This record gives sequence, structure tokens and C-alpha cells, in this order.
Amino acid sequence: MLSQDEIDALLRGTSDEAEETESTINVDDYFSFMERDALGEIGNISFGSSATALSTLLNQKVEINTPTVTAVHRSKLEEAFPDPYVAVQVYYTEGFTGSNMLVIQQNDAAIIADLMLGGDGLNPRELLDEIQLSAVQEAMNQMMGSAATSMSTVFSKRVDISPPNINLLNVVEGEGTDSIPEDDILVKVSFSLKIGNLIDSNIMQLLPVTFAKSLVDELLNPGGSPSPSPYLKHRHR
Repeated sequence: MLSQDEIDALLRGTSDEAEETESTINVDDYFSFMERDALGEIGNISFGSSATALSTLLNQKVEINTPTVTAVHRSKLEEAFPDPYVAVQVYYTEGFTGSNMLVIQQNDAAIIADLMLGGDGLNPRELLDEIQLSAVQEAMNQMMGSAATSMSTVFSKRVDISPPNINLLNVVEGEGTDSIPEDDILVKVSFSLKIGNLIDSNIMQLLPVTFAKSLVDELLNPGGSPSPSPYLKHRHR
């Protein structure tokens, strides 16, 4: 016969397993393989032009590629974003209804700011002041503008965005978290980011599942038809 302590331990174990299951998010529960592929392809096309815009601004070779699509529960944002970051958020004013957040590590943002302000990016200031944040905001504005233009081409309609809002984001410290979309489940699309010999890191796109779903649905079923976009047809030949 089990003692009360053993019964309590078993109950605690069951409770822990339930909590773990509840917080575990599998992207396959929200997107099929083709939908994930489509979401990554939207990112590839959009950020391909963003990389060109950033390269022109910084006078450095910029590569943004290899998207990885994951789902993140809001309660687990600390694990997904453990470091200090800079987050830039835009809202779509035409073409789509939704928001898009771009997140980069704070030390990467410092290098970008230094390059924007005429430095060589080798010894950037660790703490970003207002001038540096404005420089990063301008760089991200150019990137997001280029991405919106590419999306206009992909979706065959005008796509416009609002001016970007920039925030320092430190989820662990609770700084800037009010700028994160309020949805419980968020989609994180992580890209490899390389800038010259200065940055070899990641840049992340964070958006609500509902908005990501609407993008994918319109790409796979343009105009409500069952035929996928020609961009995907070309990719899967």
C-alpha cells in the first residue's frame, strides 16, 4: 500500500506532466508542411530584397536566408528570447490586416547603428542611445519597406505598412514586452543574418498565428481558387 507521501509524489508528477504537455508547442499542430514551406518562402522573398536594401545602407555584404518556422507559446517567450534584443513593429495599412515584428539581438543592432552613423562596426557602443536607436529604426524601416514591396509582387496587390515602432526588448526583465502581439500562440520565423565579417547571427520575425495563416492561405489559394501561387509552383518544380 502506498504511503501518503508516495501518493502526493505521484500526483505532483502527473501535474508536472500535464503542465509540460500544455506548454509544449508543436508547429505541426498549426501548419502543414506545405504551409510552413509557404511561410518560409514568403520570408525568403521578402527578406531577399530587405538584404539588398540593408547592404546598400551599410555598404556591407548582407545575407538573410535559411528560414526556420516554429511556434511559441506566450508563456515561453523567455526561452525563445533569452537575450536583450531590439524589436521593430509595423502594422499593415493596406493589403493585409495584421502586425509584423522584427527582432534582432541588441549587440547586432549596435553594430548596425555604428555602421549607419559612419563607423566601421568594430567597436560599437554597448548601450544604445536615442541617436543609435533612430539609426537602427531607419535601417529596419528600409528593410520592412523593401519587404512590403516584394509582398506586393508576390500577392499581386498593393501592400503598405505603417512607420515602424522601435523598442528595446528584454523578456526576462519584462522590458518592452507590451509591444509583443497579445496572442497566446505566436509564429517565429528565424533567419540566418550575416553582415560582412561583423555579424553572423539571426534575425527573427514574430507574428500572430492568425495573421501567418492568412498570408499562407492567400499564397496557396489566391483569390480563393485551389491553385497555388506561381511562386510556389516555380519553387516545387
